Amino acid sequence: MRRFGFGKGALSRAAEQAIEAWLSVATETIRFEGDPVKVMEGILSGVSLDAVELQHSVKKLWVAKVVGNAPS
Repeated sequence: MRRFGFGKGALSRAAEQAIEAWLSVATETIRFEGDPVKVMEGILSGVSLDAVELQHSVKKLWVAKVVGNAPS
């Protein structure tokens, strides 16, 4: 609130700036050429799960990681 104030749209501007900053860091480490959809198809070509099974697997992995990192 110190940076953007309490006015209308302040939260949106803060979120936009945070996402842009995150994307600038995230995209520095990921490099590819060509169509991004083709890249994702190539990355996921060996995955034999359908979309729903993949979502459930990711959820289980995420929960395991969060629980593993939680203080006792």
